Amino acid sequence: MKEIRSSRRQHNVPTITDVAAHAGVSPMTVSRVVNGKGSVRPATRASVESAIAALGYAPNAAARALAGGEEIRICLLHTNPSLTYFSDFLVGGLDQASRSNVQLVIEKCEEDGHEAATIERLLQGRIDGIALPPPLSDSPVVLAALEGHGIPVVAVATGRAPDWALSVSIDDRRAAYDMTRHLGALGHTRIGFITGDPKQTASGERLAGYRAALADMGLAFLPERVGAGLFTYRSGLEAAERLLGLHEPPTAIFASNDDMAAAAVAIAHRKGLDVPGDLTVCGFDDTVLATTIWPELTTIRQPVTEMSRTAIELLVRSGKAMPTAKSMLIPEAWQVSTDMPAENKAMYQYMASVMEPWDGPAALAMTDGHWA
Repeated sequence: MKEIRSSRRQHNVPTITDVAAHAGVSPMTVSRVVNGKGSVRPATRASVESAIAALGYAPNAAARALAGGEEIRICLLHTNPSLTYFSDFLVGGLDQASRSNVQLVIEKCEEDGHEAATIERLLQGRIDGIALPPPLSDSPVVLAALEGHGIPVVAVATGRAPDWALSVSIDDRRAAYDMTRHLGALGHTRIGFITGDPKQTASGERLAGYRAALADMGLAFLPERVGAGLFTYRSGLEAAERLLGLHEPPTAIFASNDDMAAAAVAIAHRKGLDVPGDLTVCGFDDTVLATTIWPELTTIRQPVTEMSRTAIELLVRSGKAMPTAKSMLIPEAWQVSTDMPAENKAMYQYMASVMEPWDGPAALAMTDGHWA
């Protein structure tokens, strides 16, 4: 539920950026002065304090809200093409906000070139922490706009959180590796893959896991068996259409999320293929969509709801100056459906309680429209 705020918002409330410009220093320096952290030269400190007084700047910090007995306000800043993913994320955020007795503000931030302005407008109100689900957690523009404001930020499901932010994620590469090995164990040698949005680190990590598994199984990586997706159902349709139109089409398709896996199942049905008889389809995330299509998907359960809860909890702990880990790795699980004999299902129904260090190849990157 989106909070409805008064239209009488004061647009002239000074921000930390205004103070920095007035004092001729960086926003990070202003943050150090405000929070009493780090080494700042006396002359610089005096200049910043003078600018604060001149502009009437009111620092926005969760710890001060707590000291004054005010309710903590945490913002969930989002723009996600997968409604099923965001729905699960929202459920976790609302649940933990209720448990922690904090107010959750839901704000949309389109990646349309106006991200910085959206964030600036948001921070003019009293916000004590921000949770960033993907793809914003991977957005250099969004992260740059938030840096230096002295406000706790948790980047969720990213492999490249900045050192000033907290993060919550799973081992995407290991999960994709395990799923691909699972398909190989079923006897598949022509395994197709549908990537996610190349701007998100999870996409490269999952592709890297797929490639590493193929190599360990002695199977060649063939670029034509990789379809370009964007984590959307429509992109999954296009990618699956191309993969299943190959001279030697794959006998299994592993899609980087459930939306695209569902699209692959739809294309298979359109072509008269039996799933899983003629084609095995696997997904990633274990959203509600995985169990509402037929046949149900075998998928990696990315604990989106739990990750959202953890993000809110980290922000609350950060605001209370309580010790907390800089980053948290949440174990993923398998959700097995109809792609294997019943007697083999038990061995794959497990929860990874310990994440082993990854020693495989480095993450892949998109170069000139191609995965390198």
